[in-house]
Amino acid sequence: MANLRVLIIRTAWKDRTMAGGRRQRNKTANTHTIPNEQAGTRERELRKDFYYVLQMDSAESEVLARYQTLLSQGAAQFAESYYNYLFDNPSIADVLYSYENDGGDVGDLVRSQLNQLLRIIGPLEDGDLIRIGHLHQQRGVKPVWLIGAYRLYLNHLLKLIGEMPGLKPDERSALENALVKRVFLFMGLMIEGHLDRLQQSHAVDLTQHNGELERMQQLLSNIPQLIWSYDVPGACLQYLNPPARVLCNGKGEGPIPCLMAIHEDDRAKAEAAWQQAMDGQPAEAEVRLQGRGNSQAWHRLSLYPFRQRRRVVRIDAILDDITRQHENLERLEHLATTDELTELANRTLWQDRVNQALAQARRDERQSVVLMLLDLDHFKVLNDTLGHQAGDDLLCQVAQRLCGVLRDSDTLARLGGDEFGVLMPAVEDPVRAGEQVAGKILECFRAPYSHGGEHLYFSTSIGIAHAPQHGSDADTLLSHADIAMYQAKRNELGFAFYEPGVAAASTAQLQFSTQLRHALERNEFELHYQPKVDIASHQLCGAEALLRWRHPQQGLVPPGGFLAMAEQIGLMAPITNWVLVTALRQCKAWQEAGIHIPVSVNLSTRTFQTPRLLERIEWALQEAGVPGDCLEVEVTEQTLMKDLDQGAELLRKLHDLGVHVAIDDFGTGYSSLSRLRHLPLNTLKIDRSFLSERASREDDPVIVRSIIDLGHNLGLQVLGEGVENDTAWNLLESLGCDAVQGYHVSQPLPDQRFSSWIQDGGWSNRVQ
Repeated sequence: MANLRVLIIRTAWKDRTMAGGRRQRNKTANTHTIPNEQAGTRERELRKDFYYVLQMDSAESEVLARYQTLLSQGAAQFAESYYNYLFDNPSIADVLYSYENDGGDVGDLVRSQLNQLLRIIGPLEDGDLIRIGHLHQQRGVKPVWLIGAYRLYLNHLLKLIGEMPGLKPDERSALENALVKRVFLFMGLMIEGHLDRLQQSHAVDLTQHNGELERMQQLLSNIPQLIWSYDVPGACLQYLNPPARVLCNGKGEGPIPCLMAIHEDDRAKAEAAWQQAMDGQPAEAEVRLQGRGNSQAWHRLSLYPFRQRRRVVRIDAILDDITRQHENLERLEHLATTDELTELANRTLWQDRVNQALAQARRDERQSVVLMLLDLDHFKVLNDTLGHQAGDDLLCQVAQRLCGVLRDSDTLARLGGDEFGVLMPAVEDPVRAGEQVAGKILECFRAPYSHGGEHLYFSTSIGIAHAPQHGSDADTLLSHADIAMYQAKRNELGFAFYEPGVAAASTAQLQFSTQLRHALERNEFELHYQPKVDIASHQLCGAEALLRWRHPQQGLVPPGGFLAMAEQIGLMAPITNWVLVTALRQCKAWQEAGIHIPVSVNLSTRTFQTPRLLERIEWALQEAGVPGDCLEVEVTEQTLMKDLDQGAELLRKLHDLGVHVAIDDFGTGYSSLSRLRHLPLNTLKIDRSFLSERASREDDPVIVRSIIDLGHNLGLQVLGEGVENDTAWNLLESLGCDAVQGYHVSQPLPDQRFSSWIQDGGWSNRVQ
C-alpha cells in the first residue's frame, strides 16, 4: 500500500505539470466512462445558475490564471494529504477496497479524483462534473466525503496564498474569493450530479416497483384461488382478489367474507380455524362451498397470521378448490375396497367385514357367521379359449346373478380371478342358511350365460365354513372354506361344508396345488433331454424335452405326478410357455456350440386345442431367436383325432412357420389314414407298448412293420420310442425304422449332462 501511495502522489504531480492538451486527454481517460450527452446538457444549464448565484466573472478567472503556477507547486504535498484523508476514513476506505475487489484500479480512481480537485485552479471550461457526480453516487461515494475533500483542498490553497511573498491585500482578497467561488461551483455541480443520479435511481426503482406491483396484481387476478387479507386492528379487509370478490358479489365483509357461501355444516370449522389464526397459529380447514343450485365444491381454507410486537395484526387467507383431490381420494378409497371389474367388494373389504361379523357374533352367542368360497369350474379353459374380454364379461354376469340371491346384509366379494366369497352375518342356523343359499347360487348356473350370441354353460363349486363351529378367526374360516370347496369339486352336490375328519387329505392336496402354483415363479421346473439317434448312422438327430419338477420336499417329480393338477388349476398355459422358451433357448445354445439338432416338445390335448397356441409358439421362437425348424411339436394320435378339422388347420400354420410335427403314441388309436395323408406331418412315433419287454403278442412285430411301411409310404420319418434293449433296436433296424429313442440309447438328461454326453461321443462310442 506504501508503494501505491508513492505512485499516486508522483503520478498526480506529473499530471499537473504536463501541457494543457495532454492534461485534458488524461482527464477524459481517467473518468473510465464515455461522457454522457444528457449529463453535459444538464451541466451547462446548471453552470449558468451557479455563475449567477456565485456572481462569477472573468476577472476572477484572470486572477487565478496569474497565480495558477504558484498554486500548482504544492500539488504533490496535497496529494499525500488527500491520500491520507481517503484511507484514514474507514467508510471511504471500504468503498475503495470494494471497488478494487470488483476489478477496479484504485490508483486510477484516486488520480482521477485528484485531477478533478486540481482543475479548480485551471481555466474555467465546460466539463463533466455532473457525470462524475453520477459515478460517485453509483460507486457509493457520499456527498459529505466530497465536501470534506474540497474543504481539504481549499485549506491547502489558502495556506499557499498566505505563504506567497509580496502579495498585496487586495490581490490576496480577490484570489481567495475566486478560489472559494470555484470550490462552491465544482462541489455544487458534483453534488447536483449525485442528486440527479439518486433521483434517477429512485425513479427506476419506483418504475420497477410499480411494474412488480402491477404484475403481482395481474397474478393475483388470474390465479383461481380466493385470496384476501384482513387488518385485525382496523377490523377491515385490506385486499380481496377478483375471484373472491365474485364469490362475495363484490360485497366482501368480515374476516371471512365468503362465510355465508360455506355449507352451514362446515361454518363452525372455518370459524374455529380463524380463531386459531387469531391466536397466532397457522390454520387449515376443509369446507364445502355452495354453488348454483345444489352443487357443492370442496375447498381448503388456509390462514396465515402476521405478528408485530407479539400481536396478530394481519391474517392472509387462501381458499383453494380441492374438489378434484376429494374425488380422487374417494376413487382411491373405492378402488381400495372394490373390485374394479365387477364393482363387488374386494378381498380387503370382505375380510374387514368378516372380522366385524365375527366380533359381533362373539358378543351374541346366538349368532353364527357363515363363510362361503366358490370358484367357477374349468373357467381357465373357457377364458383361454374365448379370450379375456369374454371371461371378464362372464364374470360380471355371474356377479350380477349372485347379487340377486343374497340378503342386503350379506356381502358378496370377488376375491380374485374366478373366485368369489360370500359372507352371511348374524345367522341363527348356519347349516340351514348355508344349504339354502348354496342351492340358490347353484341355480344361478343352471341357466346359460351368453356371449357373442352364443349360450355358455359352466358350473361352480362351493365350500362352506361357519363360526364358531369351524373357527373363530377370519384366516381359519377362510382356510376351512377353501378345503371344503375342494371337497365340493369331488361330490355331486356342488357344495360341501367343512368336515374336520376328511380335511387332512384335502389339506395335503390344497398344499400341493399351492406349491405347484409357486413352482414356476420359484424356478423349480427343469427340463431333461432324451436323445434321438439315427439307426443307420448312429448319429444324434434330435432331443425330446421332458418336464420335471424339483419339489423342495419330494425331490424330482415326473410330469405324471403334477400335470393333471396343473390342468385342473389352470397352470398348463404358463407352464407350456416356459417349456417352449426354455427348450428353444437350449436349442440355440447347442447351435452356438456346433450341435445342430431340433428339440421336441409334447403338447397336451387341452393345450393343442387352445386358440392362441400358434401365437404362443411364434412368441417362443422369437423370444429364443431361432427359426421354426428348430422345434418339433409332438401330439398324440387321439388328440389329433378329437377335432381333425381344427387340428389340420393348426398343423398347416405350424408347417408355414417351419415347425415339424410328430404323431406320438402312433398305433394305439384309430386314425383315419385317408385323412392323415393330407396332413403336413413329419414323423410317426411308434408307441413304446409295441417294443417293451412286457409285450408278448406275436403280432407286435407285424404291427411295427405295418406302421413303418405306412409312415414311409406317407413320406414320413418313423421313430421307435421306448427302446430299452438290443432286441428292440435290432428289430427296428431290421424293419427299416429311421430313428430310435429310449433308455437303450440314454435316459433323459439335464441340460449340462446332455451336453457332456454329446461331447463324450454319445451313442457313437457305445456302438463302436
